[in-house]
Amino acid sequence: MESMLQYVWKHGLYAKSEFVTVEGTPVFVIDAGMQNTDAGPDFFNAKIRMGDSMWVGDVEIHDRASDWQAHGHHKDRAYDSVILHVVGLDDTPAYRTDGGVVPQAVLHIPEKVRQNIAWLLSRDTPAPCAAHICRIPSIYISDWTAALVSELLERKAADISARLERHAKDWNEVFYITLMRSFGFGTNSDAFEWLAGSLPYRYILKHRDNLLQVEALLFGQAGLLDADSADGGPYHQALCREYDFLRKKYHLQPVDGFLFKKLRTRPVNFPHVRIAQVAAMWVSSDVLFSTILESENLDGIKSRFNLSPSEYWHTHYHFRNASVARRKAIGKNAVNILLINTVIPALFAFGKQKNLPAYCDRALRFLEELPPERNRIVTLFEKAGVPVRNAGDTQALIQLQREYCDRKKCLYCRIGFRVIGN
Repeated sequence: MESMLQYVWKHGLYAKSEFVTVEGTPVFVIDAGMQNTDAGPDFFNAKIRMGDSMWVGDVEIHDRASDWQAHGHHKDRAYDSVILHVVGLDDTPAYRTDGGVVPQAVLHIPEKVRQNIAWLLSRDTPAPCAAHICRIPSIYISDWTAALVSELLERKAADISARLERHAKDWNEVFYITLMRSFGFGTNSDAFEWLAGSLPYRYILKHRDNLLQVEALLFGQAGLLDADSADGGPYHQALCREYDFLRKKYHLQPVDGFLFKKLRTRPVNFPHVRIAQVAAMWVSSDVLFSTILESENLDGIKSRFNLSPSEYWHTHYHFRNASVARRKAIGKNAVNILLINTVIPALFAFGKQKNLPAYCDRALRFLEELPPERNRIVTLFEKAGVPVRNAGDTQALIQLQREYCDRKKCLYCRIGFRVIGN
């Protein structure tokens, strides 16, 4: 209830002509204030005219007026700045620490607004407002998708910043871990990140002139060189020998091989194939992140991912039975996913960390140049009438679904606002 009152107050969805204090003094809200998500009053720096007086200060909102005392605000000087106590039920006066009475007003939520909010929050569908989107002016949709893209990149940049703190601000190490996670393509993302965490990037760099040794490090640390793979032939045996030596040399502790999933995974996404592709990529470039920072266009970056694993993997998906020969280069769609999930967030994060807006702008431009993704979320909103032109649009819709629709945060969504207010 309190969150609903805050929402109605923030967006002015109440009968303003009927808004008065409990004593009957007319209240005219010039500025509802800035919503506060931390400790202290709910809205800062509001501007309100009550009767003939102009007030500037904070606003506190409660379901019941008695919550003021229940929460201890009458003893907290941080709440002495409150100029209006907005409540759903007036059951007692509110007092400041000096005993002064806080002006109080009951906020009546219009029945239509209440019904629209209840309807949205009670719907057990992926996007309860989908049927209403086609009636919302396109300018509101485009502004919201632009904001969602920035919000998504800010969140990913924060994740990268957290990794930087854990790895002594080493951008190459953090990019390596972030890219390895992306190579898990959802199903094995955690396992690939654990693999990267168990194998520092510097060890790969030391052996990048020897593909077999890099493969041995990666397959060995992934726990995939097990006894059940003994029929993998001379190639597998050579990997085992190399890994046994390198493991002892660097005192490595592998992750558990069972963490890498193959069930309900297409063969091209088998962890063995992806690890072989990763090995080829790291051997081909020792300054991948620097190259990305220097690249002004996507083609130059894409060429760094246009790689095929070693010959053995053209006829295998794992260490056991051979398969029909097939070149297992990283596909175009997979490259685009890696760009979206790793390269672009890394560029954006670098720009934020170094205060270099040009990298942030380039990240946003790259998103607009990439084709739209195809998944159930994009299809859902596309059918509802949301235009989908590029990867920026699809990333915005993924952010919308996961952070707002799935979490029932309709009160914080601009589309939800249009539905509630109509």
